[in-house]
Amino acid sequence: MSHPHRSSLSSREHLVRGIAGACVFVAATMLACSESTTEPPDLSGTFYGGATTMAGGSGRAYVTLDAAGTPTELGLALTESALDGLPAAKAEFVFTMPSEASATAYQHAAINWAPTGHEPTAYMVPHFDVHFYMISSQARDAITSADPGYATKLALQPTASFLPAGYAIGMPMERMGMHWRDPASPELSGAPFTSTFIYGSYDGRIVFGEPMIAKSYLDSKPALVVRPLKLPQQYSTTGHQATAYSTVYDATKKEFRIALVNLVRVVASANASRAAP
Repeated sequence: MSHPHRSSLSSREHLVRGIAGACVFVAATMLACSESTTEPPDLSGTFYGGATTMAGGSGRAYVTLDAAGTPTELGLALTESALDGLPAAKAEFVFTMPSEASATAYQHAAINWAPTGHEPTAYMVPHFDVHFYMISSQARDAITSADPGYATKLALQPTASFLPAGYAIGMPMERMGMHWRDPASPELSGAPFTSTFIYGSYDGRIVFGEPMIAKSYLDSKPALVVRPLKLPQQYSTTGHQATAYSTVYDATKKEFRIALVNLVRVVASANASRAAP
């Protein structure tokens, strides 16, 4: 006797099992695909160091990272009141970098307030020397005449390829080094001084980059301006360094920002130096 009913049921069981197996395969495949296409975490953001009191306000160093965690901007954010009640004498304000800035070439920053300016004549107006140092605070503190080798280290200049073409030697300063300025800057030909960019060297290597900015310019609460830098062919320090700098007053946050921007990673060349002529 045949059993058609039992035969039919067996076929259904095979069908159900086949479908279930296919579903498991598809689910496993989708999970594998999902795991393999997981997007990396978004590391973007702006990160701040500790606050430093400055005149009637304060300032903080900051770094901005893109989604991959690459630094794109490094600067100082100053409250509006940081420009109020500045001392009549020279003063220095030091800023610590946030840990997120470690991929940059810069280790700390300092604003040197010059209430009567300094030579040459174009810069004899109240202004800020905004130094971004590529050496530690301890190494900078050692740049003094108390070091028996100070004069020799100060006179030892980077070879020409480590400085932008045309940059000329300026003034030496303790706890800074030798300054190098651009003779083509408009203020050196009679234009009003707003800002310029200085490089600094010591012991044969570049140790800082410096936007130098007139207080009167910041007092005007400027809109964002990005100024491309003249760049050297070689670098003394590995890390992300500036190819431009910017100044802006942010009316919403009521703060000024002075920043090194459009950072790109550079690799240090073998240190080369020359004795002062």
